[in-house]
Amino acid sequence: MINCAQIQQDFQQNGFVIVPDLFNRDEAKRFKRESQSVIEAVKAETDHPDQVANHGVYVGLAARSPVFQTAVADPRILDILEVVLSPSIEFLSDKAVFKNPQVDFATPWHQDWHYWGGQHKISIWVALDSADVTSGCLKLVPGSHRTISVHDGEANDGNGFGHRLRLDAVDESKAVTAEVTVGGAVFFHDLTLHASYPNTTGAERWTWIPTYRDAQTGDLDYNWAVAAKVVRGIQ
Repeated sequence: MINCAQIQQDFQQNGFVIVPDLFNRDEAKRFKRESQSVIEAVKAETDHPDQVANHGVYVGLAARSPVFQTAVADPRILDILEVVLSPSIEFLSDKAVFKNPQVDFATPWHQDWHYWGGQHKISIWVALDSADVTSGCLKLVPGSHRTISVHDGEANDGNGFGHRLRLDAVDESKAVTAEVTVGGAVFFHDLTLHASYPNTTGAERWTWIPTYRDAQTGDLDYNWAVAAKVVRGIQ
Protein backbone atom coordinates (compact mmCIF):
# COMPACT_ATOMS: atom_id res chain seq x y z
CA MET A 1 0.00 0.00 0.00
CA ILE A 2 1.48 3.34 -1.02
CA ASN A 3 1.45 6.29 1.34
CA CYS A 4 -0.25 8.80 -0.97
CA ALA A 5 0.07 11.77 1.37
CA GLN A 6 3.79 11.22 1.91
CA ILE A 7 4.49 10.66 -1.78
CA GLN A 8 2.59 13.81 -2.72
CA GLN A 9 4.39 15.85 -0.07
CA ASP A 10 7.84 14.58 -1.06
CA PHE A 11 7.21 15.11 -4.75
CA GLN A 12 5.87 18.64 -4.31
CA GLN A 13 8.81 19.57 -2.11
CA ASN A 14 11.63 17.85 -3.94
CA GLY A 15 10.47 17.27 -7.51
CA PHE A 16 11.14 13.56 -7.21
CA VAL A 17 10.32 10.54 -5.07
CA ILE A 18 12.29 7.30 -4.69
CA VAL A 19 10.17 4.12 -4.69
CA PRO A 20 12.07 0.96 -3.66
CA ASP A 21 10.88 -2.33 -5.17
CA LEU A 22 8.37 -0.88 -7.62
CA PHE A 23 8.91 -4.08 -9.60
CA ASN A 24 10.30 -7.38 -8.38
CA ARG A 25 13.63 -8.78 -9.51
CA ASP A 26 12.16 -11.21 -12.05
CA GLU A 27 10.10 -8.46 -13.67
CA ALA A 28 13.11 -6.14 -13.88
CA LYS A 29 15.26 -8.85 -15.43
CA ARG A 30 12.53 -9.54 -17.99
CA PHE A 31 12.47 -5.84 -18.90
CA LYS A 32 16.23 -5.88 -19.32
CA ARG A 33 16.15 -8.91 -21.63
CA GLU A 34 13.33 -7.36 -23.64
CA SER A 35 15.21 -4.04 -23.95
CA GLN A 36 18.25 -5.85 -25.27
CA SER A 37 16.14 -7.89 -27.70
CA VAL A 38 14.49 -4.77 -29.12
CA ILE A 39 17.82 -3.03 -29.64
CA GLU A 40 19.35 -6.10 -31.28
CA ALA A 41 16.35 -6.36 -33.62
CA VAL A 42 16.66 -2.71 -34.60
CA LYS A 43 20.37 -3.15 -35.27
CA ALA A 44 19.62 -6.12 -37.53
CA GLU A 45 17.25 -3.97 -39.60
CA THR A 46 19.69 -1.15 -40.38
CA ASP A 47 22.82 -0.72 -42.46
CA HIS A 48 24.37 1.28 -39.62
CA PRO A 49 23.99 -0.84 -36.47
CA ASP A 50 26.83 1.04 -34.76
CA GLN A 51 24.60 4.13 -34.68
CA VAL A 52 21.80 2.40 -32.75
CA ALA A 53 21.95 3.27 -29.03
CA ASN A 54 25.55 4.33 -29.52
CA HIS A 55 25.29 6.83 -26.63
CA GLY A 56 23.67 4.28 -24.37
CA VAL A 57 20.12 5.44 -25.13
CA TYR A 58 17.38 3.83 -27.22
CA VAL A 59 14.00 5.59 -27.52
CA GLY A 60 10.79 3.75 -28.35
CA LEU A 61 10.66 0.37 -26.62
CA ALA A 62 6.87 0.35 -26.29
CA ALA A 63 6.51 1.13 -30.00
CA ARG A 64 7.98 -2.30 -30.76
CA SER A 65 7.41 -4.48 -27.72
CA PRO A 66 4.15 -5.90 -26.29
CA VAL A 67 6.01 -6.38 -23.01
CA PHE A 68 6.50 -2.63 -22.63
CA GLN A 69 3.10 -1.78 -24.10
CA THR A 70 1.68 -3.65 -21.12
CA ALA A 71 4.25 -2.41 -18.59
CA VAL A 72 3.57 1.29 -19.22
CA ALA A 73 0.02 0.77 -17.90
CA ASP A 74 1.03 -1.19 -14.80
CA PRO A 75 -1.20 -0.15 -11.88
CA ARG A 76 1.81 0.22 -9.58
CA ILE A 77 3.08 3.00 -11.83
CA LEU A 78 -0.32 4.59 -12.39
CA ASP A 79 -1.30 4.62 -8.71
CA ILE A 80 1.70 6.84 -7.95
CA LEU A 81 1.27 8.98 -11.06
CA GLU A 82 -2.33 9.60 -10.06
CA VAL A 83 -0.99 11.18 -6.86
CA VAL A 84 1.82 13.29 -8.36
CA LEU A 85 0.52 14.02 -11.88
CA SER A 86 -3.20 13.67 -12.60
CA PRO A 87 -6.13 11.23 -12.42
CA SER A 88 -6.01 11.21 -16.24
CA ILE A 89 -2.67 9.85 -17.40
CA GLU A 90 -1.23 9.54 -20.89
CA PHE A 91 1.86 7.49 -21.61
CA LEU A 92 4.06 9.43 -24.02
CA SER A 93 7.22 7.46 -24.82
CA ASP A 94 9.90 5.32 -23.18
CA LYS A 95 13.56 4.51 -23.52
CA ALA A 96 16.30 2.18 -22.41
CA VAL A 97 19.38 3.82 -20.93
CA PHE A 98 22.42 1.71 -20.22
CA LYS A 99 26.04 1.88 -19.17
CA ASN A 100 28.65 -0.78 -19.84
CA PRO A 101 32.43 -0.95 -20.29
CA GLN A 102 32.12 0.82 -23.66
CA VAL A 103 29.49 3.37 -22.60
CA ASP A 104 30.57 4.22 -19.07
CA PHE A 105 30.52 8.02 -18.91
CA ALA A 106 28.57 10.14 -16.44
CA THR A 107 25.38 11.80 -17.63
CA PRO A 108 25.73 15.61 -17.38
CA TRP A 109 23.41 17.79 -15.31
CA HIS A 110 20.24 18.63 -17.20
CA GLN A 111 16.47 19.11 -17.09
CA ASP A 112 14.44 16.86 -19.39
CA TRP A 113 11.96 19.62 -20.22
CA HIS A 114 14.49 21.25 -22.56
CA TYR A 115 14.25 18.22 -24.85
CA TRP A 116 10.50 18.51 -25.44
CA GLY A 117 9.02 21.78 -24.10
CA GLY A 118 5.26 22.02 -23.75
CA GLN A 119 3.44 20.90 -20.61
CA HIS A 120 5.45 19.38 -17.81
CA LYS A 121 5.85 15.64 -17.69
CA ILE A 122 6.98 12.98 -15.26
CA SER A 123 9.46 10.23 -16.01
CA ILE A 124 10.24 7.08 -14.06
CA TRP A 125 13.82 5.80 -13.82
CA VAL A 126 13.42 2.06 -13.24
CA ALA A 127 16.55 0.14 -12.27
CA LEU A 128 16.92 -3.08 -14.25
CA ASP A 129 20.26 -3.67 -12.52
CA SER A 130 21.15 -2.46 -9.04
CA ALA A 131 22.34 1.12 -9.29
CA ASP A 132 24.75 2.77 -6.88
CA VAL A 133 27.48 5.39 -7.05
CA THR A 134 29.95 2.96 -8.62
CA SER A 135 27.61 1.74 -11.37
CA GLY A 136 26.06 5.06 -12.36
CA CYS A 137 22.96 5.79 -10.30
CA LEU A 138 21.04 9.06 -10.47
CA LYS A 139 21.72 12.18 -8.45
CA LEU A 140 19.07 14.91 -8.21
CA VAL A 141 18.77 18.42 -6.78
CA PRO A 142 15.72 18.75 -4.48
CA GLY A 143 13.46 21.69 -5.28
CA SER A 144 15.07 22.40 -8.66
CA HIS A 145 11.76 21.63 -10.43
CA ARG A 146 10.53 25.13 -9.57
CA THR A 147 12.99 26.86 -11.93
CA ILE A 148 13.90 26.60 -15.60
CA SER A 149 17.70 26.58 -15.71
CA VAL A 150 19.85 27.90 -18.55
CA HIS A 151 21.34 24.99 -20.47
CA ASP A 152 24.48 26.40 -22.05
CA GLY A 153 27.07 23.74 -21.35
CA GLU A 154 29.45 22.29 -23.92
CA ALA A 155 28.01 19.29 -25.76
CA ASN A 156 30.89 18.35 -28.05
CA ASP A 157 32.24 15.32 -26.18
CA GLY A 158 30.44 12.79 -28.39
CA ASN A 159 28.34 11.48 -25.52
CA GLY A 160 24.97 12.94 -26.57
CA PHE A 161 22.89 15.05 -24.17
CA GLY A 162 22.86 18.20 -26.26
CA HIS A 163 21.00 20.15 -23.57
CA ARG A 164 23.15 20.37 -20.45
CA LEU A 165 24.27 22.79 -17.77
CA ARG A 166 27.79 24.12 -17.41
CA LEU A 167 29.89 22.07 -15.00
CA ASP A 168 30.00 24.94 -12.47
CA ALA A 169 26.26 25.70 -12.65
CA VAL A 170 25.14 23.14 -10.06
CA ASP A 171 25.95 23.05 -6.37
CA GLU A 172 26.51 19.31 -6.04
CA SER A 173 26.56 19.55 -2.25
CA LYS A 174 22.75 19.93 -2.47
CA ALA A 175 22.28 16.81 -4.60
CA VAL A 176 20.65 13.61 -3.37
CA THR A 177 22.14 10.32 -4.51
CA ALA A 178 19.40 7.86 -5.52
CA GLU A 179 20.86 4.40 -5.03
CA VAL A 180 18.26 1.72 -5.79
CA THR A 181 18.28 -2.05 -6.04
CA VAL A 182 16.89 -4.03 -8.98
CA GLY A 183 13.26 -3.01 -9.57
CA GLY A 184 13.53 0.22 -7.59
CA ALA A 185 12.48 3.48 -9.25
CA VAL A 186 12.74 7.26 -9.14
CA PHE A 187 9.71 9.31 -10.23
CA PHE A 188 10.83 12.82 -11.23
CA HIS A 189 9.48 16.08 -12.69
CA ASP A 190 10.93 17.16 -16.04
CA LEU A 191 12.44 20.29 -14.48
CA THR A 192 14.21 18.39 -11.70
CA LEU A 193 17.94 18.80 -12.21
CA HIS A 194 19.52 15.38 -12.45
CA ALA A 195 22.67 13.64 -13.64
CA SER A 196 24.25 10.23 -13.17
CA TYR A 197 27.57 8.98 -11.93
CA PRO A 198 29.93 7.16 -14.30
CA ASN A 199 29.95 3.38 -14.29
CA THR A 200 33.32 2.29 -12.92
CA THR A 201 32.38 -1.35 -12.25
CA GLY A 202 33.02 -2.83 -15.68
CA ALA A 203 29.54 -4.41 -15.48
CA GLU A 204 26.25 -3.47 -17.14
CA ARG A 205 23.74 -1.05 -15.63
CA TRP A 206 20.41 -0.87 -17.46
CA THR A 207 17.36 1.28 -16.78
CA TRP A 208 13.92 1.65 -18.34
CA ILE A 209 12.47 5.17 -18.40
CA PRO A 210 8.82 5.71 -19.41
CA THR A 211 7.46 9.28 -19.56
CA TYR A 212 3.89 10.44 -18.90
CA ARG A 213 1.76 13.59 -19.09
CA ASP A 214 -1.64 14.82 -17.95
CA ALA A 215 -4.10 13.52 -20.55
CA GLN A 216 -6.43 16.48 -20.11
CA THR A 217 -3.92 19.33 -20.38
CA GLY A 218 -3.11 20.77 -23.79
CA ASP A 219 0.34 19.96 -25.07
CA LEU A 220 2.49 19.83 -28.18
CA ASP A 221 2.28 16.99 -30.69
CA TYR A 222 5.46 14.93 -30.85
CA ASN A 223 6.28 12.89 -33.95
CA TRP A 224 8.44 10.58 -31.82
CA ALA A 225 5.59 9.65 -29.46
CA VAL A 226 4.31 6.94 -31.78
CA ALA A 227 3.14 4.64 -28.96
CA ALA A 228 1.38 7.33 -26.90
CA LYS A 229 -1.90 6.28 -25.30
CA VAL A 230 -4.15 7.19 -22.40
CA VAL A 231 -3.55 4.60 -19.69
CA ARG A 232 -5.87 5.87 -16.94
CA GLY A 233 -8.78 8.29 -16.73
CA ILE A 234 -10.23 10.25 -19.63
CA GLN A 235 -8.61 12.12 -22.50
